[in-house]
Amino acid sequence: MILDTSALSAFVDGDAAVGEVLRHQARACIPVIVLGEFRYGIAQSTHRPAYEQWLKFQLGHFDVLPVTDETAISYATLRVTLKERGTAIPANDAWIAALALQHRLTILSRDHHFDAVPQIKRQDW
Repeated sequence: MILDTSALSAFVDGDAAVGEVLRHQARACIPVIVLGEFRYGIAQSTHRPAYEQWLKFQLGHFDVLPVTDETAISYATLRVTLKERGTAIPANDAWIAALALQHRLTILSRDHHFDAVPQIKRQDW
């Protein structure tokens, strides 16, 4: 399962429902894009030390998915498909979707725009 930024933030903030979903997963992944968005958010947070501490001790429990050439191909194909359908999603979420397609993983997210991506399974919490 891949976490989007809102799912990661909810998990870090102690959302029990996200924790319950993750407890039943064989693999929990954070795309490097999500990690960047999260680090950007904590850089501006009044709770920065606590979030940085969480990352230091908990990030190792997740697989961090890098963007590769294979991801870039999946991303480009996905963006063309969505453009042809007249369905746009934010660019960072297209990268997250490309990684989910590449690794054949479900996205943990409340963002319904992932539902427009062919072959993507999204789970809410």
